[in-house]
Amino acid sequence: MSRQPLRLAILEAERVLTAAGVDSPRVDAELLAAHVLGVSRGKLPMVPLVDPPVVDAIGKLVTRRARREPLQHLIGTAVMGGVTVSVGPGVFVPRPETELLFAWGLTALNGVSNPVVVDLCTGSGALALAIANARPDAVVHAVDFDSSALAWARRNADACAAAGDTPILLHSADVTRPDFGVELEARVDLVVCNPPYVPEGTEVPPEVADHDPFHAVFSGADGLVVIRAVISAAARLLRPGGAVAIEHDDTHGESVPALLAARRVLSTVEDHADLAGRPRFATARRAG
Repeated sequence: MSRQPLRLAILEAERVLTAAGVDSPRVDAELLAAHVLGVSRGKLPMVPLVDPPVVDAIGKLVTRRARREPLQHLIGTAVMGGVTVSVGPGVFVPRPETELLFAWGLTALNGVSNPVVVDLCTGSGALALAIANARPDAVVHAVDFDSSALAWARRNADACAAAGDTPILLHSADVTRPDFGVELEARVDLVVCNPPYVPEGTEVPPEVADHDPFHAVFSGADGLVVIRAVISAAARLLRPGGAVAIEHDDTHGESVPALLAARRVLSTVEDHADLAGRPRFATARRAG
């Protein structure tokens, strides 16, 4: 069997994914090819020819992606900051948009030694682990109520600790409970959260509707049920000068900042856009 140009296999994959309505067909085609080859996407030009079994393996993954199975499920990983976490069925897939919230959180910790950080609705643990990777001096608590998500988070936390990162502390807890986090009240320098925030009934892509856990995506008729609880928790957890950052739906550009501003102990409320210019996360500081 003769070898085939990898470029042609990627072009065919892009064609199939485009026809299937995938948002980023070229990027996905290249990432799937890189996954099969075991190289980074940037090194694909160094692989001009591939054997027919490689083309077949790429084609099988492309067929699954065309059925709108999440790319991250197919390659088994997602990236946040300086860490790569394992993801799959039963846990929410981290999105690139959350990188902006992560970057803001790191900036908020500038000048704070040995900070205490709490990541609420941690899911795979990606945000908590990225912060621990970037700030080895931090004590990072990661919280979720879902046992499947916590199993993924434990797997990822163990892998990061084995690679030399500061271990994080995992907690099984429900942020909507009024007694949540009493042991950390007024001790936290940064609260971050990528909660469920989509209003129920909203049409979402098949990758979300068919693969992300419902409770990790939707949050009541207005999408704000968990966010309200997160704001209440943050108001209690933060020490004076501490910061909170909460990701939200692009329809919440006014409502989430208003909820933050309604808490007298929170100040310096701002909303931040994603790279597409859509409202994406809101931030505040604990007064005092």
